[in-house]
Amino acid sequence: MTDNTHNFNNRYTFSTIPSREKYSWPNGSKLAVYFALNVEAFEFGLNPGADFTSMPKAPYHRGYAYRDYGNRVGIWRLLNLFNEFNFPCAILVNGSVYEKCPEILVPWRDRGDEFVGHGRTNSERQAEMSYEEEKSMFLDVNKIYLDNEGTIPKGWLGPFISQSPKTPELLIDNGYKYMLDWWFDDQPQWFRTDNGKILSIPYPSMELNDIPAFINRGIDDDAFTRMMIDTFDEMYEESAKQGWAQINCFSLHTFLMGQPHRIRQLRKVFKHISSYHKDIWICHPGNISDYMYQK
Repeated sequence: MTDNTHNFNNRYTFSTIPSREKYSWPNGSKLAVYFALNVEAFEFGLNPGADFTSMPKAPYHRGYAYRDYGNRVGIWRLLNLFNEFNFPCAILVNGSVYEKCPEILVPWRDRGDEFVGHGRTNSERQAEMSYEEEKSMFLDVNKIYLDNEGTIPKGWLGPFISQSPKTPELLIDNGYKYMLDWWFDDQPQWFRTDNGKILSIPYPSMELNDIPAFINRGIDDDAFTRMMIDTFDEMYEESAKQGWAQINCFSLHTFLMGQPHRIRQLRKVFKHISSYHKDIWICHPGNISDYMYQK
């Protein structure tokens, strides 16, 4: 591979989903479902991103406070909901959370949930880093995980879903097995790198992701609920009829879906999905990765 961004698409092979070998997930089902909860920490004074009103100005206290709400309050509502339905959850966590508020990770760890690497902080983007800066960032994140979890994560999602031209190589160099940054399919796909292959697992960066839905597109809460249920129903029926093993992921953020009015909406989605629990595979993305590497 090269560093030329115009060659980046050579990372994976084009293929249409009907042309591929058909397979099932480990429990015999055709639809895998996983929930990805973004647990993030921002540096005060750096822009944490837009909200529902005007674009904030330094020191960005409004956006910082809005997102801090997710760690102080919202994540606990989400924890109660996941416990209510006994659904597994992938925790996409910034390394700085271990320093700023490590107690919010304890109950998810006790549940046996998977922790996915999500950068040092959501105040920086990998696409803006030099090679040496990005390499150092991975070393920092891995040390945080080794010190706190005893192992590094299997998977990675870059803050702001951002990659440099050499991120896939650095992921392999640092021991990662899969990444969530590329959403171009409904099945896991292999990515080429200079150091071998890495698995790309579908993650809804554009559609079933609460930030672009609510903040960028401004859709109603009940419309997002309908989107989640309609997507699940269509993929469930489609996978059964066509025989395609597919992945349905829901991307959630603590400060958005942890709001009381949205918890009530998310509960409707959970109730709907739970009625199909015998016919689907509700899992962690790491389970999908393990299966694909052994397949």
